[in-house]
Amino acid sequence: MIFYPDIYVDTIKDISYDLLEKNHIHAIILDMDNTLIDFETNVLDGAIQWCNSLQKKGIKLLIVSNSNKKEKLEKVSKELGINFILFAMKPFKFGLKKAIKQLGEKPENIALIGDQIFTDVLGANRCNMFSILVKPLDEKDIWITVIKRPIENYILRKYLEKGKK
Repeated sequence: MIFYPDIYVDTIKDISYDLLEKNHIHAIILDMDNTLIDFETNVLDGAIQWCNSLQKKGIKLLIVSNSNKKEKLEKVSKELGINFILFAMKPFKFGLKKAIKQLGEKPENIALIGDQIFTDVLGANRCNMFSILVKPLDEKDIWITVIKRPIENYILRKYLEKGKK
């Protein structure tokens, strides 16, 4: 199903190089809000080390956010040492195609990691990328995400039930 991720984990730190290698992933697109940072813009503990470790092994990283808050993206980008694309309008393909081009990899060799089904997972699946859903870092969300979360949680429950069968 187009709304189901390929993998569901707690945080980005649960994604190992071995998992990426097994799935032929050479690059990662990272969502920012509630994936890398919480509502107060605190970077996830251990995220810097995780990013550095993967980059040392040749994995390309790029932040792709629907946010139009350039200052916030620049701050996180600088802290993690990763370039970014803002106002990507996920799940539409425009911003993701720009990211694919910038990364210089085939879509099937790119993983998109994010906390939302209707933006991150759907966008990745529509572009033939490997989709990884993470639990949101914070319960606080912008208003539009608050509206979507109950539906996403229903889809996630169905996904998890399917995996247990």
